[in-house]
Amino acid sequence: MTDTIFMIHGMWGGPWCWEHYRRFFERAGYRCVVASLPYHGSPPTADPDPRLGSASLIDYVAALESELAQLDTRPILMGHSMGGLLGQMLAARGLCSALVLLTPAAPAGVVAVTPSVIRSFWSIQRSWGFWRKPARLGFRDAVYALLHRLPQGQQADAYERLVAESGRVIFEIGYWPLDSARASRVAASRVRCPVLVVGANADRIVPVSVAWRVARKYRHVASFMAFANHAHWILAEPGWEEVAEHVENWLARHCGSGRAASFSVEDVVGESSDGPAGTSYSRRCLRPRGGMCLHRD
Repeated sequence: MTDTIFMIHGMWGGPWCWEHYRRFFERAGYRCVVASLPYHGSPPTADPDPRLGSASLIDYVAALESELAQLDTRPILMGHSMGGLLGQMLAARGLCSALVLLTPAAPAGVVAVTPSVIRSFWSIQRSWGFWRKPARLGFRDAVYALLHRLPQGQQADAYERLVAESGRVIFEIGYWPLDSARASRVAASRVRCPVLVVGANADRIVPVSVAWRVARKYRHVASFMAFANHAHWILAEPGWEEVAEHVENWLARHCGSGRAASFSVEDVVGESSDGPAGTSYSRRCLRPRGGMCLHRD
């Protein structure tokens, strides 16, 4: 069993996004390596690297693959948001022993468009040619899409650390049917390691229904957990420790055997935080036979 976790941040982020999780998992005995994606090193108040706007998911994966080649083991990959999609792409290349996807961006072929997703990216999409420019959310848009479950006093602090993101990457993820390079495509059959997908019921930019579809894509190896009191910034929202504890427990159960588990499907019912109060919805939840499917109400 590997004790190395390779952490990949998401859109507009950086290694700082993993501060809580890095401390938590290092205390649990893991060695944590935190990646920084190409061209994300400019200070938030400075002009972004001119190469950022046209950078592709393919460029990000190539840089991460080079970092992974320097490790002495096949690590556990842990990705948040877009970092979760990058983790899926790397897992399809056989570069990890397990994959943890926290509110992950969806690969090509998974329908991920909802009203809240459109609203989250609306200010960026209104700019003609956004697909070749760096893009950064304004404060109100960032709060709506990412930070709304953080206490108000922490929202501004988190926003001030967000950097610009590649417009091309946003296009490759959101407009995958139009992407001739098919950059966000992942062959599910090539993902053979255990996979944990974590969704958040109040997530607006990766709705829990989208996270569920990602889990379904890897149903031959995937477990799914959903947390009702969390949204997209699940790495740092109040109660993040509980999520991390469940992730740690899953790693302990599924990363020691060296092979993927066999999975069954069950129905669960919860509440949607994006709809009217008390709105119910049903979805299907993957769990390992003899294991657990967690839904937090």
